[in-house]
Amino acid sequence: MSMRPQPNRRRQRGVVTIEYAFMLMLGVLPLLLLTYTGVMIMAVQQTLATASSEGARASLRFGTTEQRRVAACEAAQRSMQWLLAYSGDSVSCSNAAAAPIVVSMPAPCDGLADTQCIHVAVSYDYGSHPFLPGTGRLYGWVLDKPISSIAVAQLDVGSN
Repeated sequence: MSMRPQPNRRRQRGVVTIEYAFMLMLGVLPLLLLTYTGVMIMAVQQTLATASSEGARASLRFGTTEQRRVAACEAAQRSMQWLLAYSGDSVSCSNAAAAPIVVSMPAPCDGLADTQCIHVAVSYDYGSHPFLPGTGRLYGWVLDKPISSIAVAQLDVGSN
């Protein structure tokens, strides 16, 4: 009868800890980082939707066309302040014609030629300002252009 050698338990000590560490590094952490980034991208989209709608709502206040445009830009800027601070972008509401906040001049509405509409467009370039380093390139195939939102406000009849 041949005897099988018994495994040396002393040599096996710590193997489970090393396996767990590899599983954590290669499995769970990338999953958590991608989940965090996805949640932040959804928060950006929600912030932009709120900013554009607040800007469109602010453009409905009475005043001249330029006052309406400035009010729309300022309202959008307040709503997306955390994004502007994170990206380091500055907004000039006296112009309101350059990204990340663009407020159009009143123009005929689509399908309603006798009414005037103002478009408020806001955007955030995730590729230039990712929340986690390296994810801008990782998500580049999905987010090939800036995340944006547009809201339209139909101006009251007889507006300036």
